[in-house]
Amino acid sequence: MLELSEISRVLAVLAHPDDVDFGSAGTISSWTAAGVQVTYLIVTDGDAGGFDDRVTRAEMAELRRKEQRAAAEAVGVTDVRFLGYPDGRLEPGFDLRRDIARVIRQVRPDRVLTHSPERNHQRIAPSHPDHRVVGGATLDAVYPDARNPYAFPELRGEGLEAWVAREVWMSGGPTPDHYVDITDHFDRKLAALKAHATQTAHMQDGLEAMLRGWLGANAAAAGFGEGRLAESYQIVNTA
Repeated sequence: MLELSEISRVLAVLAHPDDVDFGSAGTISSWTAAGVQVTYLIVTDGDAGGFDDRVTRAEMAELRRKEQRAAAEAVGVTDVRFLGYPDGRLEPGFDLRRDIARVIRQVRPDRVLTHSPERNHQRIAPSHPDHRVVGGATLDAVYPDARNPYAFPELRGEGLEAWVAREVWMSGGPTPDHYVDITDHFDRKLAALKAHATQTAHMQDGLEAMLRGWLGANAAAAGFGEGRLAESYQIVNTA
C-alpha cells in the first residue's frame, strides 16, 4: 500500500450520488485534511432514486447532483464530475471504460477508489448491479486502458496521454484487507450523508445509529479497539 505521503491526487469513481459518502466519506475526509486533492467521478445522476412520485426523474437527477456537490464540500472535495449514464441500467462496455479512462488521464491520480466488482453475499446493498459494473469498468480503465497509449486512440487525439494509477481501493466487497480509522472524521461523514436528503431524510432519526453500528463492526474486525469507527477496503496494486 502506498503511504499517504506518496499520494497527491485521488480519483473516486462511483455509480450513484451518495455511494462515495456511504462507503468512503470518512476516509476521503482524512485524505483532504492531509492535503490530498480528491476528484469525484459519478457515473449516473441517480435519477432512479428517491421516494417522492411528485418529483420527475429529470428533477431528481438535478437534485441529486446538487446533493452530491454539497456532500463533497462537507469532506473537502470541490471537483465533482458526472458522466450522466442512466441509473439502474449500466452495462459493461467500451464506452464506459473509455469515459472513465478519459478522466483518469485528465486527473492523473496516484490512487483510484471504486466499488468492488464482486458480489457481497454478507451485505447485499454494496452489490447493486450498477456498483459491480462500475467497479469492473474502473479496474479495466486503470489496467490496461488508461496506461496504454494505443487504447482508445481518440483520447490521445484529445491531448490526453497515458497514465498509470498505481493503486485501486475497492469498497463494499466480500474480502476487505485494509481498514481506515475514521473516528475523528465521523461528523463530516454524517454531514455528507445528511446532504443527500432525497436518500436519507426518511431515516434521519436512525442514520447515526446505523452508521455507528456498521462502522463499529468494521473497527472491531480491524482490532482498533472499543468506540472506534472504520471504513473497509480491498487494495489492488496496479503499478
